[in-house]
Amino acid sequence: MSDELKTSLKILMVAPTPFFADRGMHIRILEEARALSRLGHEVKIATYHIGKDIPETENPGIDVRRIRRLLFWYRKLEAGPDWQKLVLDVLLIRKTYTLSREFRPDVIHAHIHEGVAIAWVASLLLRLHGERPKLVADFQGSLTREMASHAYLSGGFLRNIFQSLETWLNDLGDVAVSSSWASAEEIATLRKRGSVETVLDGARYLPALSPEVRMNIRDGYHIPRDATIAVYTGAFIPNKGVETLVGAIPKALRNDTHLHFVLAGFPRDLLDPLLLKYEVSTDHVTVISPLPYFTIGDILGMSDIAIDPKHDDTGQASGKMLQYLGAGLPIACFDTPNNRNYLGDGGVYATESTSDSLADAIITLAGKRTSWDDIGRANRLRAQRFTWDKTGEKLEKIYLGIL
Repeated sequence: MSDELKTSLKILMVAPTPFFADRGMHIRILEEARALSRLGHEVKIATYHIGKDIPETENPGIDVRRIRRLLFWYRKLEAGPDWQKLVLDVLLIRKTYTLSREFRPDVIHAHIHEGVAIAWVASLLLRLHGERPKLVADFQGSLTREMASHAYLSGGFLRNIFQSLETWLNDLGDVAVSSSWASAEEIATLRKRGSVETVLDGARYLPALSPEVRMNIRDGYHIPRDATIAVYTGAFIPNKGVETLVGAIPKALRNDTHLHFVLAGFPRDLLDPLLLKYEVSTDHVTVISPLPYFTIGDILGMSDIAIDPKHDDTGQASGKMLQYLGAGLPIACFDTPNNRNYLGDGGVYATESTSDSLADAIITLAGKRTSWDDIGRANRLRAQRFTWDKTGEKLEKIYLGIL
């Protein structure tokens, strides 16, 4: 039976999000699906009515199914809570149920707590027809802390309700997987049934660009050829540490006038007020927004060092850390267990969770110019430990284990 399953698994992913958008969770969903498809499995993704279609050159046959466009005015692509999503999630329950009846998946792979709740309700309905697909709960951090980081929960009664909901959701599924070591350990203490597995994000190997190509890309963005480019790629939302990064820029520039910061991501309207607040000169900052995931190689390829300003308060892993490793960039970041596990000695750690400390790490790393190549080669080598193919193989093993 296992040989038959290994060549013919049907996997339905539940993605309560406007898939695809150029950000972390979407990258994980896409790359997991692509890795499983390369292993010969059939993958469908149930998602919201909005989001970009995957280019044909990047899609090995993944079937994306969307809910009906009843909330035609809803256009939000960035992460964060929104009460309108309750309506979208009800529609996604229906889509998950009807698609399961049509597709008859072996496994329903539900992303984030919201997706787990949707898949669980759909599974109850499927049982009325005698169908019992296995449920994999793919968590990417704490639901309550994630909402608090978006300034959606300040405490009190409502926070207690969401904490209780999160505790219940953490115990659903035949098996739980998490994208970070810290989150997996936390969930393991809460689950009464089923195991918890750490399934890390993967790194895309991005070959080094020639000096001529690097300079041509800089010219295209009007960045001085002799600048030290410090790059950040990711969302400009609060829980990514963007304000901490912007707050660090003035101090870093006072100490090293050759620094030039590239901030690439979205939404732009959340970043501009921070640049004004901290009086950051646009002479030393280039904003690229939006940043298409499939062309990120050019941005990272023209850069010298990378920055990950995310704090460790949501338990999330950092997909951008793996992108930086795969591009062979030295990295400045905070000293957290997840970052240590990913990066090892491949960068400089800020000792405190402050803008000043992050600025010190950036300044130190910028001053290690003669070591950049060695650190970059080591980081590319380290990235081989974290490939999407390995992610897919581990998921396949987990699926077969519960089947």
